[in-house]
Amino acid sequence: MKDPTEILSGVIFYAHLSTQKKETGAFLTHNTLILMVSGQLTIETSSQKITLQKGDMMLVGKNQLGQLTKTPSEEGSYESIVIILQEDLLRTIALEEKIEIRQKYSGSPFVMIPPNDFMQGYFQSVIPYVRNPDEKITIAMGMLKVREVVTLLVHAVPALNNLLFDFSAPYKIDLKAFMLHHYHYNVPVEKFAELTGRSLAAFKRDFKKVFDAAPRQWLLEKRLLEARHLIAKKNKKPSAIYLDLGFESLSHFSRTFKKMFGKAPSEYA
Repeated sequence: MKDPTEILSGVIFYAHLSTQKKETGAFLTHNTLILMVSGQLTIETSSQKITLQKGDMMLVGKNQLGQLTKTPSEEGSYESIVIILQEDLLRTIALEEKIEIRQKYSGSPFVMIPPNDFMQGYFQSVIPYVRNPDEKITIAMGMLKVREVVTLLVHAVPALNNLLFDFSAPYKIDLKAFMLHHYHYNVPVEKFAELTGRSLAAFKRDFKKVFDAAPRQWLLEKRLLEARHLIAKKNKKPSAIYLDLGFESLSHFSRTFKKMFGKAPSEYA
């Protein structure tokens, strides 16, 4: 089975794998609801680490950047259902239901949903579709399922009303502090700009003022300097750190490392 299987394109996914998988620099653009059917999912950001086990439900607020590690159970099974709450649909619901938020959401962007009969019944109603991927769910039915879960989420955790229906643009945040905490995530420069509340042009301009370098150049050098520190001072193996530092392959990491420092990573061990 493919990982993930699309049940409704861009809205409902079904992840199934038999070996551990790590995704560096995962970026969740939309509010996202996750149900763990089996196995374990760990989400690690610069400030926290959350682990989901079988039966756990969690809502992840939009515009989150982190590392995902998917681990099968002892029986070798990993299954999760992921529902993307796209902003266009949430805007439509807000208009139809005349929903207005009275204050900004101030809680964690990672919200565990307490188990209740309604939410459990909802996911039970979705499972037949993910168990039978050849029987394509219609767009109309998929949108109904998304509308249903939004209603159930707000019923279970009323404060989520302010999280789900906040359509304000990201405000401009401290670029230096953000980049020093998030440089190791393997995401495009455009995403860094979005997360700091800037257009790409403004991000590049501000970046140059703060770091006196272009973003891609600075990111590469920062990651390689950290890699050298971890290998030389912390006795880390290159194979254990290259993914965590935003490199897609060990061979690319080794070539780039040698080009910058004149020696292969193994020569610093």
